[in-house]
Amino acid sequence: MDYRQFYYMTLRTSIDCNGCYHKIRRALLQMQELESHLIDRKHGRVSICGIFSPQDVAIKIRKRTNRRVEILEVREAAPAPPVAGNEENAGQHMP
Repeated sequence: MDYRQFYYMTLRTSIDCNGCYHKIRRALLQMQELESHLIDRKHGRVSICGIFSPQDVAIKIRKRTNRRVEILEVREAAPAPPVAGNEENAGQHMP
């Protein structure tokens, strides 16, 4: 897997109480390479988006939270399509 690719990853871990939730949240917020995350307490799942290595992020969460982490899904995002602009003003710069 390419390290400079945008990934969506879903993990499963045990989130038993508010302390567990905050421990996982703190670990995620300390990682600079993540753009967004979603923690689902009810199902014990964590969804992460960003430019990262999926294995490295799972290992970091495991070490920082001292909880077992299981990678459920890893998806590579498609590259963003180029933004169509006005070709007449493409060479001009705003003052």
